[in-house]
Amino acid sequence: MSRRSASLPPAYFEALYAADPDPWRFATSDYERGKYAATLAALPRPRYASALEIGCSIGVLTRSLGERCEALLAVDVAPSALEAARAACAGQPHIRVAPCRVPDEWPDGTFDLILLSEVVYYLDRADLAALVERVRAALAPGGDLLLVHWTGETDYPLTGDEAAESVIRCSAGFARVQHQERAERYRLDLLRRAGG
Repeated sequence: MSRRSASLPPAYFEALYAADPDPWRFATSDYERGKYAATLAALPRPRYASALEIGCSIGVLTRSLGERCEALLAVDVAPSALEAARAACAGQPHIRVAPCRVPDEWPDGTFDLILLSEVVYYLDRADLAALVERVRAALAPGGDLLLVHWTGETDYPLTGDEAAESVIRCSAGFARVQHQERAERYRLDLLRRAGG
């Protein structure tokens, strides 16, 4: 399978959602349900003051993650996904859903949790390095960075393993791996910033 060389543009994702409002079956897949449970179980704190979820899609994980956060900002590039995420999180005013194209755009503030679930492999290596610099500036001392990536074959710029290992390597100056696990079809890596 040939790989794309550049980061995937917003139009790629919007076209997927135009063809199918849940293209990855986030709301119905047993795989996704199990992965979301493992994601939440990997979080070492019962609650976070301020969290950032990059690539929230239609908000299925966002809704559950919000139960562990005082404030959660969930961002995505696809307008139709954001509309679905807002509907999924209605009634939870501490969850804010907003458009954002990382790494070119980035929200203000600092976060004690940043979640990059199924998103880094859409970036090329230059954008991945820029993303890590954004994380460096936004992750609070003692804050957690959680990576979750599918490890199967894709045509994305990076594989799940390449994405995770590259983030770990680029983050070495400010964050250390605390926990890693590998399931049959995905890997999960938890990093923590020093201090706090």
